[in-house]
Amino acid sequence: MRLTRRQQEILDFIHRRLKRDGLPPTRAEIVEHFGFRSPNAAQCHLQALADRGAIRLLAGTARGIVPIESSSAEQVAVQAMRLPVIGRVTAGTPILAVENHEDELAVDREAFSPNPDYALKVQGDSMINAGILDGDLLLVHRPPQARSGQIVVARLGDEVTVKRLRRRGRGIWLEAENPRYKTLQVNAGSEFSIEGLGVGVVRKRMD
Repeated sequence: MRLTRRQQEILDFIHRRLKRDGLPPTRAEIVEHFGFRSPNAAQCHLQALADRGAIRLLAGTARGIVPIESSSAEQVAVQAMRLPVIGRVTAGTPILAVENHEDELAVDREAFSPNPDYALKVQGDSMINAGILDGDLLLVHRPPQARSGQIVVARLGDEVTVKRLRRRGRGIWLEAENPRYKTLQVNAGSEFSIEGLGVGVVRKRMD
């Protein structure tokens, strides 16, 4: 594999950042470090590295730059950027059960606070006024608890739903963000649990 001097410098920079930070640099950080005039210059060099088999570029994430010949620690860091995509959730099984996994999603976890643990494929339009559409991927963090007003993934009986959590005194409600849907009250004795907290949305691409 023959690289130009600049390509080798960029590849070395990627490796240094992985070793120092545990994450590859963003394109903006490459632009700043090398003094490029535009992000397009960095992208051209990265694409050339990918064409020569030095790196792999992951779509949909600012840090989706994976050196092909990476150390085990670097590979762990890159793998940490990938989230399991949960599809149709099977009744009675944990939401992260293997049978619910449909795919993986590459994201920059540090771009979200708190960091997401998985992505849930949204079905339906009950949360459209919160900017969550049918077919979107909701990035979810698994918290020990959630506050009133936050968007959560909740299990109610055999169903898993995405709603806004409301607490009033000892009462719990799951509120839709679409006037066509009724608010769900969690009755005492119901099988209810908070599976996760919504921290971001990835919109599906329209071809």
